[in-house]
Amino acid sequence: MEYRDSEKQRIVQELVPGKQLTLAHIIANPDRSLYEKVGLAPGKEVKAAIGVLTVTPAETAIILADIGMKASGIQIGFLDHVSGSLVITGSVSEVEASVCAILEYASRKLDFSVCEITRT
Repeated sequence: MEYRDSEKQRIVQELVPGKQLTLAHIIANPDRSLYEKVGLAPGKEVKAAIGVLTVTPAETAIILADIGMKASGIQIGFLDHVSGSLVITGSVSEVEASVCAILEYASRKLDFSVCEITRT
């Protein structure tokens, strides 16, 4: 068959997520405006840190939120079980303890590939 410039090619892309935690980032001492821009509504008191995580399969974000809350006194800022996004808030030590517990659980109990914690 001869190729013609006018013919359109169809490309099928497929996402095959593995069991992985692809982002674990801690933002220490964020500016109040960052809280407002991401919709965290801190009220009168701004917590000292934000933790941002992404995971596949996405539903695992629910489990990780539970592990994080049980590990320390963090609050859930945002949880999306469709995209696998989890945002937590608390003191720097609370957020760090939660993120460490989440990575440990995901790696050891769920046999996930996990990334390193990054910080700003």
